Amino acid sequence: MSAPVVASPEGFELPESQRRVILWMVYLGFAALAIGIINGLGQALNYANIDILKYFPGMRTYYQGLTVHGVVNAIVFTFAFTNGFLALCTSRALARPLSGGLLWAVFVTMVLGTLLAGYAMATGQASVLYTFYPPLQAHWSYYLGLALLVVSTWITAVALFLGVRGWRRDNPGARIPLMAFVSVATYAMWSLASIGIAVSVVGLLLPWSLGLIAYSDPLLSRTLFWFSAHPIVYFWLLPAYVSWYVMIPRQAGGKLFSDPLTRVVFIMFLLLSIPTGFHHQYTDPGISQGMKAIHATLTFGVFFPSLVTAFSIMYALEIGGRARGGRGLLGWFAKLDWRNPALVAQILAMLSFTLGGATGLINASYNLNQAIHNTAWIPGHFHMTVGSAVTMSFMGIAYWLIPYLTRRELVGRGMAVLQSWIYFIGVLVMARGLISGGLDGMPRRTLLMEAPYSKPSWELAGMLTGLGGTLMFIGGVLFFAVLIATILFGKKIEGKQDVPFTETHIAPASSGWELNLDRLRWWFVAAVVLILIAYGPFLVEYLPGNFTSPPYRFF
Repeated sequence: MSAPVVASPEGFELPESQRRVILWMVYLGFAALAIGIINGLGQALNYANIDILKYFPGMRTYYQGLTVHGVVNAIVFTFAFTNGFLALCTSRALARPLSGGLLWAVFVTMVLGTLLAGYAMATGQASVLYTFYPPLQAHWSYYLGLALLVVSTWITAVALFLGVRGWRRDNPGARIPLMAFVSVATYAMWSLASIGIAVSVVGLLLPWSLGLIAYSDPLLSRTLFWFSAHPIVYFWLLPAYVSWYVMIPRQAGGKLFSDPLTRVVFIMFLLLSIPTGFHHQYTDPGISQGMKAIHATLTFGVFFPSLVTAFSIMYALEIGGRARGGRGLLGWFAKLDWRNPALVAQILAMLSFTLGGATGLINASYNLNQAIHNTAWIPGHFHMTVGSAVTMSFMGIAYWLIPYLTRRELVGRGMAVLQSWIYFIGVLVMARGLISGGLDGMPRRTLLMEAPYSKPSWELAGMLTGLGGTLMFIGGVLFFAVLIATILFGKKIEGKQDVPFTETHIAPASSGWELNLDRLRWWFVAAVVLILIAYGPFLVEYLPGNFTSPPYRFF
């Protein structure tokens, strides 16, 4: 038995104003990605001892360019795309428009936040890197800009929550459509997770940068930062999971295995994503070994929903491949539609993420972490997660999303497939260089062209990093060429379009224990309890903190 995951498209079409604001959110996100990719090339070539930083916008110094690269890629790009994409998914799943006023407020807030943070970075007043740990101090506009970008996600969450509440009022007793459920669960997780960074920026760093507070507390600020900055990985990743679960099966010609299992996966992310931050602070004094052990255990626990995801998506892809004539143990894989750029980009993203997830387990291990902490291994790991699994998935989504929003056919499908392969190969080559260099002690966040930081055995690792980064840059350029050509020259699409959605092999139940899965407010409460267990003892013992560090501005 199978059942549609979302309502029938009959009788619903995305309102024009909502389509337009979502399109502008997506444009903002990809504009940020373009800046990030340009700066990323300079960062990669640094490892190959090629000094061309001065030719890149926003890279008058190495640390200025690294800050721009991290912020625009990891925050502006991901926030803007996710706000637009999951608003669309929720609206479509519920077959009802969301609040247009709230969505425009999201876009305006994102633009203001981007401009404020961008001003500080472009003028060299915020070269404090993506992590912005005190006592390094940035201009107040940097912190205010980041705060507004977080606020944009909260406004989006309100729009989604109100949409679901209105839908449930009009459909008493009905199950929340899966595509809406996973979208709302993503924002429920992030609404909790972002509290840490909001308290740090608004309560500590912004007043400190304005001179209202004379000193900072680095340990407290680092703890609040990682309260949000590990679960932000899942806020980057879960929109890709939304596509993998409810769209990729349809695009591959298969079916999703189970509706209830998918809901369980997103609930597990809601519960386990946040109480994991101390695994980024294994070397920090002032945090007990017991608290670090709790976070290490929960970090390994959050790996399990990704294992379930691997099973579910492989199931859907295999059904699609066998429906196209695939035979034998792996013959179905070759029979997938490798000419569909939306599908190809996301399959390659999944393959890269397999390696990224495996290296993440090493980061989470207390003993192994000591060997790779603060080395080039770390960017090697996250370029196979956010740098490929997330970015390539968003690129793949864009190959149907931009035509859907602009009502223009995709231009250059062959080039779109080619760019995915070039970018994918580039990620693997670059990650190979960074990871091997990290195992040999090659540091991250370091201008390696300066003699004191050079080591002969890093030469091959650096060359691979530079080569891989160059291939990623070429893949990115081809992606934007396809996107711009589509927007400007794509043939007008006539007739109604719809968001791709899948059917499930195991349909949502209308009675029994599964109904409890839709009670997100109780899962939200359970997540709060876990957070109190994981962070409460440290905060009770440590607060009111140790505000003794004066500000420093090195760059």
